[in-house]
Amino acid sequence: MKITTKKVLGFSLMEAMVAVAIIAILAAMALPSYLFKIVREQIETSIPLTEIAKTPVAISWKTDQIFPADNIAAGLPSAEKIVGNFVTSVTLENGAIHMKFGGHAHDALQGKTLTLRPAVVEDAPIVPITWVCANAGAPEKMVLKGTNRTNIDLKYLPLMCRQRDKAKA
Repeated sequence: MKITTKKVLGFSLMEAMVAVAIIAILAAMALPSYLFKIVREQIETSIPLTEIAKTPVAISWKTDQIFPADNIAAGLPSAEKIVGNFVTSVTLENGAIHMKFGGHAHDALQGKTLTLRPAVVEDAPIVPITWVCANAGAPEKMVLKGTNRTNIDLKYLPLMCRQRDKAKA
């Protein structure tokens, strides 16, 4: 009597289940960092909308060493008329620019505000204004003006908007 062995091709059910479990674990690890990336990209793509307010602020500082009190003083449209895909308003307040997120923005940004503040050399108005995002500190020898109203969770802020730790620098 001759015994024949049959060669089995393919995966067993157990091997397939292990492969699916590994893929699921990797996907679960990657998803949160992908969501952070989406939120950061929405913030970064919205920042250029503030350019409309930066010019009158810079001109006012260079000519009179003061900052416009609000949108009207700067010759800008009302805050609710400066909008974008992710931004519902851009408000100017004593030189600081406050962007309020909404519209098509990620849920983590809905109703949140990001502030850009001018940093100046007070006794040298000829030196151009440097714009500082959210919690980031002023460059050396410069002073920040305006109030920071940023209320976006730190984990979502782009690196340029975070406070730099000088001990690590």
